[in-house]
Amino acid sequence: MEGLDTLTRSLAQRTPEQLAALLTRHAEPLSRRPAPTELRGLASALWSYETLHHLVLHLDHPGLQVLATTARISQERAAQDAPGPAAPAPGADYQSLMAHRLSFAHMATAPVPPEDVFAALDATGPARDAAEAALRALYETGLAAPAEDGAVVVPPRAPQLLAAHDLGPFLPDAPRPAPEATAAPEGLTGPAPVTSPHDESRAAAAALSATLERLLASLAAQPAALRKSGGLTVREIKRLAKAAGATEPHTRLLLDLTLAAGLIALTRTPAGITALPTSAYDDWLARPSGRRLAPVLAAWSDLWDIPTHTPFGETPTALVRGHDRHAPALRYALLAALATVPLGAGAPLPPLSVTASPSREPWPEQGARTADAPLHALLRAADWHRPLAVTHQPMAEERAAHTLHEAACLGLVAHGTLTPLGRALLADPHSLDAALTDLLPPPLEQAHFQADLTAVVPGRPAAPLDGLLASAADRESEGHAVTWRFTPASVRRALDAGHTADTLLGDLTRASATGALPQPLRYLVQDAARAHGRMRVLPAACCVRSDDETLIKELAAHRALRDLVLRVVAPTVLVSGRPPAATLDALRAAGYAPALESDTGTTTVERLPAHRTHAAAPTRDRQAPLALAHRLLGLPAHPQGTGGTAVPDPLTASG
Repeated sequence: MEGLDTLTRSLAQRTPEQLAALLTRHAEPLSRRPAPTELRGLASALWSYETLHHLVLHLDHPGLQVLATTARISQERAAQDAPGPAAPAPGADYQSLMAHRLSFAHMATAPVPPEDVFAALDATGPARDAAEAALRALYETGLAAPAEDGAVVVPPRAPQLLAAHDLGPFLPDAPRPAPEATAAPEGLTGPAPVTSPHDESRAAAAALSATLERLLASLAAQPAALRKSGGLTVREIKRLAKAAGATEPHTRLLLDLTLAAGLIALTRTPAGITALPTSAYDDWLARPSGRRLAPVLAAWSDLWDIPTHTPFGETPTALVRGHDRHAPALRYALLAALATVPLGAGAPLPPLSVTASPSREPWPEQGARTADAPLHALLRAADWHRPLAVTHQPMAEERAAHTLHEAACLGLVAHGTLTPLGRALLADPHSLDAALTDLLPPPLEQAHFQADLTAVVPGRPAAPLDGLLASAADRESEGHAVTWRFTPASVRRALDAGHTADTLLGDLTRASATGALPQPLRYLVQDAARAHGRMRVLPAACCVRSDDETLIKELAAHRALRDLVLRVVAPTVLVSGRPPAATLDALRAAGYAPALESDTGTTTVERLPAHRTHAAAPTRDRQAPLALAHRLLGLPAHPQGTGGTAVPDPLTASG
């Protein structure tokens, strides 16, 4: 295990901050393994097959080429220096076969001088500089380690993992989509864009913020039920899409993002599993509209799924844990490729009915003028940034098309290039507050009330104004201005929520840009208030009935049953304020012998319920990586909350 020893020595030479940065960078794969207690354990975790499989997906072309070439040379030299035992003869016994298998000759590696790697890559001049930078990046991320004599040591599993991939010649620089390919194909040309990517991003961000608010408000009012097999039912998706004012694919996207961002959670109830907002939703509502998008966009960057893409034969759903580990790398590759496209040279969004070529060659011939040529050119450029996550995956064109449409909905892509928000996400998905604050102007706190019973906000309404208008009016349209319409039903809804005519008119007057309300709106509120409450519906958790009227009176007057809040609504019927189970327990504790009755009037056989407990959710300590780095390096414990970089805890779960 000489390679692990070399990596362990390399890790031991890092500062606590550098080691904490490594733990944070590899938080996703390391969280699936037990937390290391020593540096050699961390080295073993970094070079395990599962971790390597995840990390190589996020290597660009130079890094992958340097790692693959080093691994190949290393394996060849190890085979020459220490050839493995001869293969057993046909018909050998089980022990002989296992002895040969456990020799691991196919996994032997040897240190490789960097010059041999550069020579194998034919890297000279600028290519040599790119190869050296790629090797330094491999050292930094722990995918390679320098030996004491300067040779390169790579993980023993690297040759086995990368041998099947044909990476082609070494390309030091990222290719750009060809100008002739990025232009719109014949028959698809149109007028030049009249809006800038910044304007498009601002409009998309404003619409996204409003849609998210409506979606979460709908979930808060009525939690969504999940199917027994997992995922939301089709009926629930349609309901939420209507409440949010979005398409069903867009709604599925936002549901998965809010779940990943911790704004909603799945909760088990007696009726099944439901989705409803968490306490983080209340904090989210208190943020400015622009900054509300930060956790959602960061969740999209890391999501192991493409929510709007449903492979053929599968039923589209939402709130199902994703297993597409290639999705984050594909997003990064597409955004990085679009970052090189100048304004005016970008192509329109590809159609979502893109189909892959039936041949093994994933790209059309050079110069082919097809409707998919811009997407193919973009994928060629994206392949350099993440080779193993783009063209080496099935349905590359289809998955990329859906990813680009999601990016456009989130305000990251416009006119075939990145918006300023998209560039900020590409630079650091977890530092978007400044970009979002500049993107969206401050919300408006007053509305214009008109005689046709509408209220217009010429911009984004502030949360208090939006809540007030939504409680007493129906949202009619939105865009650069948002319009609400007052109706008898909408005003009655506000009265049902606790408003009176005076309080509602007072709140609306204070929200008026002119300080007054039109007369038709005042008449509407006053007329609705006069008719409100003329009939009453009393709450009842359950009823108690008996043919013995004397017994009914006795129960209503019984002092031991005060907690049930029993009320006589008929000579033989009592209304209880407690659920049936609590009412039964109280009656039996008082010495009575009630029976439970079903909705059809038949006696119900009672069975003991099966109770289950909920496992406590792991807490996330932002200082955990730095504290763990101090422990692994054998240094004094780092004081919590002082110094260091605040980072998410990568090791809160064990595989």
